[in-house]
Amino acid sequence: MPDTQTSVDQKPAAAVPPAGANPANAAKGPPKRVLIVVGLIAAAALAAGGRMWYRSHYFVETENAYVTGHVHPVSSRIPGVVTKVLFDDNQIVKAGDVLAELDPADQGVKVEQIQAQIASVQQQIVQADAAIQQAKAQASAAQAQVVQAQANLVRAKQDAERYGQLYNSQMKAVSKAEVDAATAARASATADVTARRDNASAAQAQIAAATSARDVLKAQVKVLQAQLKDAQQQLGYNRIVSPVSGRIGKRSVEVGARVQPGQQLAAIVQDDVWIVANFKETQLPGIVPGQQVNIEVDALPKHELVGRVDSFAPASGNQFALLPADNATGNFTKIVQRVPVKITFAPEDLRKYAGRLVPGMSTVVEIDLRQKTAAAK
Repeated sequence: MPDTQTSVDQKPAAAVPPAGANPANAAKGPPKRVLIVVGLIAAAALAAGGRMWYRSHYFVETENAYVTGHVHPVSSRIPGVVTKVLFDDNQIVKAGDVLAELDPADQGVKVEQIQAQIASVQQQIVQADAAIQQAKAQASAAQAQVVQAQANLVRAKQDAERYGQLYNSQMKAVSKAEVDAATAARASATADVTARRDNASAAQAQIAAATSARDVLKAQVKVLQAQLKDAQQQLGYNRIVSPVSGRIGKRSVEVGARVQPGQQLAAIVQDDVWIVANFKETQLPGIVPGQQVNIEVDALPKHELVGRVDSFAPASGNQFALLPADNATGNFTKIVQRVPVKITFAPEDLRKYAGRLVPGMSTVVEIDLRQKTAAAK
């Protein structure tokens, strides 16, 4: 008979812990090292968040800021061929220094031509003066002839009256022929006076005509003198001078080149530079003129410069764009605008970094808004 089967139900065996494991440690949770790392991360996050809140509350900054300055173009005012170039790239020049010279031959010939025209007209004026004197002499002679004719007329009238009294119905002391001759002489003297007066008037008109001709010549001389002055100025423009003091840049002229009026030959940059920082319109409420600005220039990474808020632009940068945005549309989307703010460097920084701060450099500017509260107090 087979062995008696056991009726006892077999239970599954308990899991055997791996070798070296401590069941007590498994029940306690994550190790201390993990907790320390998590705590440090949390503390760093809180510190970073606190710093960000602090700086966003008390400071404004932007890296949309660039050094700007006065850049003066140097150009020719007249056409001509360049004969001399007296400057080089990056050279320091002073206001009034001669930078280049053009060939003066064309302008010199024009000056001589106008001078010859003036001399010719002045000779014509001398002739006109002589003509006026001659006309005055003729007018004087004509006036004397008028006086003489008037005297002859007076005598002819007296003779006619006497002959008329001597020849009448009661008395015929003279002949009829003598009376007629006296009457004719009176008429002739009257006509002669009229003719002499007309001659005197013509002489006076000749004087006026000669005087007018002389005045026209004098006016022509003034016109020619103005043309001569312009020609002399044009001749002086052959010497191209520096309009301001500064440093030469963007040279684009060589000897032998033919230049045209307004053609840029070089540019002069002054050392008096400043910063234009484009702040968001939401950053402007805490910014006031006079606040100190901390400046970092990318070209001077280890030097922190100081500036001052000078002024605000009268409009946002979008308004000065070539094609300003038209917001009167149905698909309007509000975009934070930027307003240019002018920031000036401290004078000592300008002197210290003269020649190294040039227009176009990128900068980062930061303003402590607590200065407003200090200024209000």
